[in-house]
Amino acid sequence: MLFTYHIVKLPLISAIRILFFPPKHTNGLIQAEIMSGMTLGAPVYSISRILTRQIVMFAQWKDEESLEHFLQTKPFGKKLTKGWYVKLLFLRQWGTISGFEIPKHEIEIEKMDTTVVAVTIARMKLLEIPRFIRWGIPVEKLVRDHKGTTLSLASIRFPRTISTFSIWKTQQEMLEMVSGHSKVEKPKRHLDAMKERNRKDFHVEFTTLRFQPLEEYGSWKGKSTYTQK
Repeated sequence: MLFTYHIVKLPLISAIRILFFPPKHTNGLIQAEIMSGMTLGAPVYSISRILTRQIVMFAQWKDEESLEHFLQTKPFGKKLTKGWYVKLLFLRQWGTISGFEIPKHEIEIEKMDTTVVAVTIARMKLLEIPRFIRWGIPVEKLVRDHKGTTLSLASIRFPRTISTFSIWKTQQEMLEMVSGHSKVEKPKRHLDAMKERNRKDFHVEFTTLRFQPLEEYGSWKGKSTYTQK
């Protein structure tokens, strides 16, 4: 099985159409989350918070042939090839999420200088969203400003799905951030948010997935080497 993460900027009408009418019945597609991009750390009511034209897709495929067929023959797939995407090798999962077929076998990478990718997906409890925002915005800023990331962003699908994506230069830097040991201002922001979640959960479902990037394609914001140190 194969996971991919895609980012593309589309005309507004095209982006809205995809969000309301996502592709269905694609052979070999196990599950896809199609969302609007969000600016990490931006104020909730800022016009730059939700980037409607920026479409994000996180997907799981039966095999590479299914992915290639989708990208080469389907209208939405062809649009995605005009952006940037990365193929991902599953390593580990924390939590659970419905729809995806997460492998039971986990892979442990011993080398701490290995580049890794983190993806989170949350199905929110609607009444807990204000509290989630209060604790989540500081964490967004922590990840956004961290020197260990080469690319970090968030995405949303109304009314309740929120996701984050980050590429870390090294596994060590990601683990330090999670545990509150990064050499940055207020390093425990992520750790404190996790403690608050454990005290009273924000989510109906939540998972954190760790991957090793395999290959990246295209470009995003003029760059095409996000997974290279």
